[in-house]
Amino acid sequence: MTTSKDSQTPPPHPGHGPGHVAPAGPAGPRPPLVTRALMLRFVSMIGASASFFLLLSVVPLYATASGGGRDAAGTATGALMLSTVVGELAAPRFVARHGYRVALIAGLFLLGAPALVLTAFPSMAWTVTVCLLRGLGFAFTVVAGGALTASLIPAERRGEGLALVGIVSGLPSLVGLPLGVWLASHVGYTPVAVAAGVVALMAIVAVPGLPDRELMPGRPVGMVTGFRTGPLIRPAVVFATTALAAGIIVTFLPLAVAPAFTGVVSVALFVQTAASTVARWAAGRHGDRHGPAGLVLPGLLVSAVGVLVTALTEHPVAVVAGVALFGIGFGITQNATLTLMYAGVSASGYGTVSALWNFAYDAGMGIGAVGFGVLAGRTGYPWAFVLTAGVMLGAVVPAWRDRVRGRARSAGQPHPSR
Repeated sequence: MTTSKDSQTPPPHPGHGPGHVAPAGPAGPRPPLVTRALMLRFVSMIGASASFFLLLSVVPLYATASGGGRDAAGTATGALMLSTVVGELAAPRFVARHGYRVALIAGLFLLGAPALVLTAFPSMAWTVTVCLLRGLGFAFTVVAGGALTASLIPAERRGEGLALVGIVSGLPSLVGLPLGVWLASHVGYTPVAVAAGVVALMAIVAVPGLPDRELMPGRPVGMVTGFRTGPLIRPAVVFATTALAAGIIVTFLPLAVAPAFTGVVSVALFVQTAASTVARWAAGRHGDRHGPAGLVLPGLLVSAVGVLVTALTEHPVAVVAGVALFGIGFGITQNATLTLMYAGVSASGYGTVSALWNFAYDAGMGIGAVGFGVLAGRTGYPWAFVLTAGVMLGAVVPAWRDRVRGRARSAGQPHPSR
């Protein structure tokens, strides 16, 4: 939460403990959202995201082309995601010991330096090693960066601020994914790898200007405690459920739609991204005024309905409409769950919240992609989408509990801590 001095974090308002979301009051100007410190944070954010997404689809292609065999693509991506998830679990302790800046510099270096030498040795073992190092680096950047970003956003504008951050961090994926594949096919793998390395390493220059982690009021929250704390794990479970469907749509929609409608897939995926971005922004503004807890359940339900409509894979209009609905629900859930989790801890717990939320994202997408493939092989794509929607509805219980807790807090009534 920045003031005119970017390196200072004001103390919480009297009576504002964990779980409180400050409503926008009619008196007094709203605190500035975009500050010098946040702009510097955007530099490191874009550098990390651009480096990651430039090579996300390129490395599997390179692994296959360099003689890695039929399973090379999956092995490379699997190593990257495994390392990312493990790194997200370890990062909070590293941040607590060394601070935001050291963790960000380490993460950007691990993203950039291995990319420079990706093509130095055309062997699968070398490619996997590079993926493992880059996954660890990406985990450090998202966990340390996420916690730092939360500290730079005023509490009363947290939802809107996180929506803005989501847009900025999402742009490199929109550009980097197709650009990386295009560059690899036109200029070769080495130039793309070098570009991905350079963009991450160059972003390091912005890190020293960022405020570092300070001793924060409140009891630190470790990962084990985070997994045991209802107000943190419930939103994470709901978000993981929607992320599960996100991994399915990105991976299997091109295969589920008939070849005659391949153009529909590109339109649908673009619509999903656009709908998610707009919904995330709208959810942030609404949450700042009315609290995020009431948005989690609607976001989940809209997401599930979207997946159910997408099951009509033989009807292009239904596919686009379904994916658009899912995008709206996913955007709402993204913003509401993250805002709710940050509101449930003091500033000393931001690192753990960032790690839990990103863990839910990556684990959900990975489980969805793997599990749906097995399921679709037995039921076909339409029924697999229907069953996925049913699985998503299983998260209604934790979403409903958070909705009830949010109403109780708004009414000033006591509510259970777990």
